[in-house]
Amino acid sequence: MARRKNRKFDTFSLSFLDCMSCGFGAVVLFFMIISATMTVRQDELNKNLSERADSLKVEVSAGELNLVELRNRIDETEKEKVEAQGLARRIVALLEQKREELARMDKDTTSQEEHINKLKADLKQLEEANRRLAAASTSPSDLGSRIRQIEGEGNRQYLTGMKVGGERVMILLDTSASMLDENIVNVIRRRNMPDAQKIRAPKWQRALRTVEWVVAQFEPTTRFQIVSFNNQASSVLPDTDGEWLDASDPEVVESAMTATRRLVPQNGTSLHHPFAAARAMSPPPDNIFLIVDSLPTQGESAPLRDTVSGRARLRNFNQALGVLPGNVPVNVILFPMVGDAAASTAYWRLAQQTNGSYMSPARDWP
Repeated sequence: MARRKNRKFDTFSLSFLDCMSCGFGAVVLFFMIISATMTVRQDELNKNLSERADSLKVEVSAGELNLVELRNRIDETEKEKVEAQGLARRIVALLEQKREELARMDKDTTSQEEHINKLKADLKQLEEANRRLAAASTSPSDLGSRIRQIEGEGNRQYLTGMKVGGERVMILLDTSASMLDENIVNVIRRRNMPDAQKIRAPKWQRALRTVEWVVAQFEPTTRFQIVSFNNQASSVLPDTDGEWLDASDPEVVESAMTATRRLVPQNGTSLHHPFAAARAMSPPPDNIFLIVDSLPTQGESAPLRDTVSGRARLRNFNQALGVLPGNVPVNVILFPMVGDAAASTAYWRLAQQTNGSYMSPARDWP
């Protein structure tokens, strides 16, 4: 107890403690201030980071949308690219095809040009030959040898191969109703028309021009006769049956042609009567021209039925050959009917068997 009372109080120690306490408090205060400042800054930083994160999220979302759009565009572009490539391949194939076609056309054109040039050369040769023939035919010894002239379009020379000469030439002209047209339906329609329209029928006019062409080939010394036939037969000039006409008499020739132009096609067809008329001529003909279009529909007499089969018509034809005068060339000029296929063969055989000629002329002949 006495010691305690005797201990002295040290002022320095107390001051040191005060200083230490003040220092520690200052440090604590400093750290508190720093801590508060850091907290504020941390909050601000967190806030900024949060805002930045939100902004980045928005940008990411926008980027994702843009990415989707870009992918869609890429897909569309790829699709368009594929389509364009397919179209390009088709275009290339089409171009190749056109090139091949063009090459073929060029080749064909070249061949056609060569063919045309050959035809031109042949035509030139024919024209030259025609000029030589024309020069020969107009020699002084031949002037006036023809009794008539045929005028047509241009100066075409027709080579028929027919023997048009002879001292006694007989023309047998079919004047049946079938000479009105090539088609049986049109024949039925035309045969009910007035006679003036029947005479103007194109097929009949061609037959008349053919008669004129044959007559134009006669020499002045030729004697001739024109017989029209359908279901009967008679000379075109009345009261001249069985007689030969003089080709050197222009009036006789013109009268015969005028009478021929007035004929009207009608009725059926019989070859028996014209062949019998040729057989009855005295002296007999030495050349016959048969202008016809089909096989006969009757023989010497009219058929019992309205319709005649193809076999019956061929039988009528063969029977008529029995009355045809022998050793006389028969030159057949056929204007065929549609559907009468056997006629061409039958008349061709007739021409061959008699040493005559056969012709089925074009529409613009002669």
